Amino acid sequence: MAMLLARFQFTHPIHLVVGLMLWSLWFVGVYSGLSVACAVAPPPPEAGAFTGLNAALGGVSLITAVGFAVLAWGGGQAAKQHQGRQRFHATVSAWLYLFSAFGVVFAGMPIISVPPCL
Repeated sequence: MAMLLARFQFTHPIHLVVGLMLWSLWFVGVYSGLSVACAVAPPPPEAGAFTGLNAALGGVSLITAVGFAVLAWGGGQAAKQHQGRQRFHATVSAWLYLFSAFGVVFAGMPIISVPPCL
């Protein structure tokens, strides 16, 4: 159990890849969901960008971006408390989580602002 808890600390090197892996899962999930929803029950084109589909995918994107921001903040706090290699891992993982948050915002903007299923 202690080994499992140690992996969740921001000083563990696994956090160097977790942020980008989670971002890729978000990207594949959101755009796959958009494609499936457009194939099964597309919203009317005259609805524009204000559809339930866009709201749902925008909500998932917002929650994901906030989650990445919280993880980045946690990594920054852990970096302040450590030295050496642990500080490096926490700092780099915090920046990667922040980069992933900006990636969610950047890739999620078309979902919110463009009518789906065009």
